Amino acid sequence: MKDSIKKISGTLITVILLGGMILLRARQSASNFDYRNSNFSFFWLAGRMVLDGENPYDQTQYLAGHATHGIEWQPNKIFPYPLPLAIFCIPLGFSSVEHAYLIWTLTSLLITAAAIFILLGHWKTAAHQRLLIPVFAFMLFFGPQYLSVRTGAISALALLEILGVILLLEKGKSLPAGIVLSLTVLKPPQGFTILLLAGIWLLARRDWKAVLGMAVGGMALLLIGMLQDPLWIVKFRSASQAVMDRTLGVHSNVWAFSYLICKGTSPCSALLGGTLGLILLSFGGFHLWRRSASTAWEAFNIIIPLAFVSTIYLWSYDQLPYIIPIVWVTGVLVEETGSYIYAFLFLIGLDLISLYALAQHAETSKDLWSLGNTILVLGMVSALSVYRVKRGFAQDIRPRV
Repeated sequence: MKDSIKKISGTLITVILLGGMILLRARQSASNFDYRNSNFSFFWLAGRMVLDGENPYDQTQYLAGHATHGIEWQPNKIFPYPLPLAIFCIPLGFSSVEHAYLIWTLTSLLITAAAIFILLGHWKTAAHQRLLIPVFAFMLFFGPQYLSVRTGAISALALLEILGVILLLEKGKSLPAGIVLSLTVLKPPQGFTILLLAGIWLLARRDWKAVLGMAVGGMALLLIGMLQDPLWIVKFRSASQAVMDRTLGVHSNVWAFSYLICKGTSPCSALLGGTLGLILLSFGGFHLWRRSASTAWEAFNIIIPLAFVSTIYLWSYDQLPYIIPIVWVTGVLVEETGSYIYAFLFLIGLDLISLYALAQHAETSKDLWSLGNTILVLGMVSALSVYRVKRGFAQDIRPRV
């Protein structure tokens, strides 16, 4: 009886603490924020236009929508994302932009909390269950999480998609896992490199159903877009090229650093960026091929940061899926050391590095320092993976008495 009361009390306290942090963070983000002149307005407007029977890829209708709803910031002539994404934005369009922003902020934070809870549940120990509140609290100050919530970015969708893929693969549901994985291409610079690396790993495992699921999902997205606008691929390419042209050399990936090294000259920057990106993807693909026996979670711990740093265009808020390898590192540190100290030191260091990067981004309008997040996360994942392999090897060769 006492154990039941203790368990119920612990659950209630956890829910209250999580709810309080989520509400406080959402309220803080909503204060003094110009919803209409932010990236969030693009998603909201796309959803509203689909509800109104309009086409977000029609320049006249799109710009008229800005005027109708008081959106003064107009950096793009059409919706600057793949047209099928507008379908996923429909729920936002049912509310005013202010209410939609608040709803999405709360949803993003709930997705983060749920992801941490589900991932920590893999250990099934009291020590790891107690990590839920502190890890979530640390993630509130993780730069990509902070910026994602503040700007209303849709990064939580990528986190939810990859988490869903991991869980489906763990349950042996490869076909739906592949379909869900294909949804990451709704942000092409992120999705293409993720699909490439994940595809190599799946091929090494001979998981043909998952590969088929990726193809089916990709074709479905293509057809959904064509039903809305047969020329959407051509229009999206033009819009995305315009976005990349005005943001060259500002992202925390090899392409941006190559642009800066070459001082913006062509073809130096393209050749150097492409070469470095190809080297990273080849290294990652080779590692994933050799470690095909890795769990889905372990594979995506490598895929997520490598896909980010090797692609051509992403902002720091797109690092939100880093939460998946971050939870793994935190949990493994507790498991291997029997202490919370090293895990908390890792989380503190991560927050400090990411917040410094965020401050530099605000001051210089360049996101270069977010490379530190990638280096720390990928470095810790690699170091702990090597340690666990060596420890397992040592245990296997230990003489039996």
